Amino acid sequence: MSAPHRLVTERLILRPWEEADREPLALLNGDPEVMACYPAPLTRAESDAAFARWTAHIAEHGWGFWAVERREQGAECGRCIGMLGLQHVGADLPCAPAVEIGWRLARDCWGQGYAQEGARAALAFAFGTLGLAEVVSFTALPNVRSRAVMERLGMLREAQDFEHPRVAPGHRLRLHCLFRMSAERARALGLGGG
Repeated sequence: MSAPHRLVTERLILRPWEEADREPLALLNGDPEVMACYPAPLTRAESDAAFARWTAHIAEHGWGFWAVERREQGAECGRCIGMLGLQHVGADLPCAPAVEIGWRLARDCWGQGYAQEGARAALAFAFGTLGLAEVVSFTALPNVRSRAVMERLGMLREAQDFEHPRVAPGHRLRLHCLFRMSAERARALGLGGG
């Protein structure tokens, strides 16, 4: 077990999950607009299961899909606005073994550059602190917002898309695109790396 890490950016804190985060996470995961590029919004039980998985990953590795909160002073300070970070991909995915970067933010936090800001910090951590050789990211093809973040980060898209094994055959979200960032490219882009 590793001591859990926290990342702090100009406007965000990426931190381990707390019990108080369960409710805002459930609201986020149950929002049909936030989950439009996932097979379905999550039930409270499914959201709690994700909370448990993410908490366990951080407890084991010291990093993972962290809770995100804004640093601004005022009523929003301390409120969990989503998830962002790094996690080992499932063994059933074609890019495995790998570490992915991912994010999911509340609707009222879209369009403010939070995903890119937090992801840059997570990539710097991945290549600087963890010394990873590569980080991947993937999403369903219709998820143009997440793809745009991957592109703005400087990640490179693989030529071949893949069918996500946990999305039902024939589902409109089964086909996913895969992006990669190498430590060498991250270093060239000023994102850390050995």
